[in-house]
This record gives sequence, structure tokens and C-alpha cells, in this order.
Amino acid sequence: MSTIIGREMEMRTLAECMQSARSELVAVYGRRRIGKTFLIKEYFKSSFAFCFVGTRDVSKSVQLCNFATSLQKQFRLDCKPSLQNWFEAFSLLESLLEKRKAKGKKVLFIDEMPWMDSVKSDFVPALELFWNGWANMRNDIVLIACGSATSWMVDKVFHNKGGLFNRVTRHIYLRPFTLHEVELLLKSQGFAWDRYQIAQCYMTLGGVPFYYTLLSRGESLSQNIDRLFFSSPHAPLRVEYEELYAALFKNPARYLAIVKLLVAKRNGMTRNEIMEQCGYGGSMLSKILSDLERCDFIFGYAQYGNKSKNTLYRIKDFYTLFYYKFVDGDEGRDGSRWSHIQQSQQVKSWQGYSFELLGLLHLDEIKNRLHIDVISNTSSSWRSADAESPVQIDLVIERADRIINLCEMKFSSAPYVIDKAYEMHLRNRMAIFREQTGTRYGTQLTMITTFGVLPNKHYSVVDSEVTLDDLF
Repeated sequence: MSTIIGREMEMRTLAECMQSARSELVAVYGRRRIGKTFLIKEYFKSSFAFCFVGTRDVSKSVQLCNFATSLQKQFRLDCKPSLQNWFEAFSLLESLLEKRKAKGKKVLFIDEMPWMDSVKSDFVPALELFWNGWANMRNDIVLIACGSATSWMVDKVFHNKGGLFNRVTRHIYLRPFTLHEVELLLKSQGFAWDRYQIAQCYMTLGGVPFYYTLLSRGESLSQNIDRLFFSSPHAPLRVEYEELYAALFKNPARYLAIVKLLVAKRNGMTRNEIMEQCGYGGSMLSKILSDLERCDFIFGYAQYGNKSKNTLYRIKDFYTLFYYKFVDGDEGRDGSRWSHIQQSQQVKSWQGYSFELLGLLHLDEIKNRLHIDVISNTSSSWRSADAESPVQIDLVIERADRIINLCEMKFSSAPYVIDKAYEMHLRNRMAIFREQTGTRYGTQLTMITTFGVLPNKHYSVVDSEVTLDDLF
């Protein structure tokens, strides 16, 4: 039985590589802790013709020494080879692989490849020669290049202007788990949490599989959060943040500056608004935004009726959001801080915002529940033109059948109750939308809630519902 949760598409890609009639150069990338190494090792059951893991922040000579040690152990050489450069390293690897007479594809797994490209390294040119001059001339090599440093993978592998230009045959980008996949993961670990607890956990940790392996079944959700974030200055997910961005990006300070701006701006920011705040733009800002999107830290979505230049950027990573809301600046003196503040207004506000984000990131599930997944549609947000009394609708779904779903997302611990004031608020928002957009489409109010909306005399404003169960 497979121990891999989800990743069906990625496993199909790997299966195709093993069955193809050519050699394959496979780029596997994604943020730190997302499960890249686990996927490759579990899928191939660690049965590699050669496997090597780069080491962070060491010199070229140390990397080569480690590479030589791996060659000696895995090919059972009598003595450790002496390697002066990466050209010699890959040349020796070629010779050793040619002596192996095993039938079928030979899988080479090079993990944390970006770390091997140290200062003044000849790693990339040597890799180009290895692939173009040898591996690509055969039909039995599957070279898996893996790395967390997404910007390096994109710049040096995908957009390589030298020998690797257009050479990658398969791309495997690992995205965070969905609610459904996290539920499967927790069940596989023996957890009996209900979906309300899982959603709260997801709004804290996001969809990063490794973080869920740190949870303890013997503790409640709040106790787990206290232990992982607040129990000490060295709590696992408190110190994780120091490594997260540094492992992904060279010179991470500019990336963190953008992230902090977006954390503080709940409704998102346009590129121009970000540029005004950070003080720079052009290609530099474009690259930072692109890299952050590629790593699933932020996402951009269109504003209704506007061009793409007015795209709103918003924080996407729940872990980052939680860290800045509750951990950053915390002195760490209260080891049970989360248990103590759970009922505070600060936490309730965070839950409301995070639940909105949860809905936006499970858009396919929302459309399935509304039975509009087979109807051509577009999703966007909308801001009113009134600066003094702004109205924002975070999710607007415009359908080809001339219906627009205006979605309201509310987090609560019980069925949501609409009172007279809130009913009027909702009707007013829809009226403002119709007036300012001038749409001739019909508008419907969709409530997205944890446990549904309680039917009462104000319920008639609701046209359709989506609940937490639907998001799973």
C-alpha cells in the first residue's frame, strides 16, 4: 500500500518517465517542507542508480568531497576518488553508470541541487555537458533535479540561456495540500479530529505536509499550537520561520518586506500600491512577486471588470499569516499563549480573515458544490469606487449562463445567524455592486460558512450555500 497521500498527477508523471522511449530530465521543485524528497524516495522506494544531496552553505571543495564519498559508497569503489571540479565529477559518474548492465531506466536523484551551485562553481556548465553530451544521447536515464530554492530552479534550469535551454522534459511542482489531503494525512497518522478542528489547524499550518508530522495525538489542537509555536524561544515552528525564506530565496529581505506589507493589508494590494510602499518597481518587483507566487506565499487575482494590471495580491500562506499575527514580536514568556487568547477578538478577527482565504483557495470545491463547474465562469474580487465608504466582495463568480454569484464567507462555531441589520447590509452590498458595475446579469448571494446558515425570517436573502464539509 502506498504511503504517499495525494500527488496522483505527480506520480503519473513519474510513471510516464519510466515508460518513455527517451531519457528524461525532471525538475521537481516547491517550497521547503512540501514533500519533494519524500515523494521521490517513496515512489522509487529509494531504488536509485545514484543519489546525492547537496549541502547548504559549504564550499565547492566540500560539495565535491561529499559527492566523491557518495560515488564510493554507492558504486562500491575501493577508494574515494579525488575530484577537482564538477566536470570531473560528472565524467566519473558517466563512466560508472556505463559499467552497470541493468536493464531499464537508471534513476539519478540529485536533491537540493541549488546548494551545489556555490560561489564560482562550475556546477551548471558541468551539468549541461553531462546532460547534453551523455545522458540525452541515451534512452535509459531519468535525471531528477530537485530543489527548494525555487528562484534558482527557475533561473538556472527552466530559463537557462545556455546548454540547459529547453532541456527539461518534465516539470513537477508540488503545491500545498488541500483540506481533503490534510484530512487523509491526519487519518493516516491516527488522528480523530473533526473537520472543524482540521480547518482550524489548516488555518494555522496551511497545507505543508511536514508541519502535520509534528502534531501529537495526545494533545488538543490548542496544546499542539502552544508547543509548536509558544512553548519556548526554540519551539519548532517558531524557529522554522527563520529558515523558510532564507532557504528559498537569495537575499530574502526584499521578499520579506513585500510579505509584511501584504500581511498588514487584509484586502490585498495592487502592484502600484505595493510599489508605492516598498519604493521600487520594474523588473525587480516583478521577479519578487513572481517568485513569491511560485512558492505559494502570495497569489494574485483579478478585480471584476478591470484589466490584469489591477490584479490584487494577497497573502496565501497560512503559516506566514499566523506567524506575523501571533508569533512575530512575541517575547515567548507565555508557553500557553494560544490557549489563553483563543476567545479574544484578535483571534476571532484572524479566524474570519483566514476562513475567507480558505474559501478562495478551495474555489474548485465551491464551484462543484454550486454545480457550476461545468459552466464557463471567471472568478475575481470587486472593490467599490467609493473611497469614503468602500465595499469589497472577495469572491465574484461570473457565469456564462448570465448569473453572478456574490460570495460572503463567515466563520463561526455554530450555524450562522443572519439578523435584520446584516440582511440589510447584504442587500445594500448587492445593490451597490449592480449599480456601480452596471451589470445586466442576475446576481445571487452565496453564503460560505462553517456549519450553514440558520433558517429564519432574514434567510430569504440567501440564494445558495456552501459549508465547510463542501470545502473538503
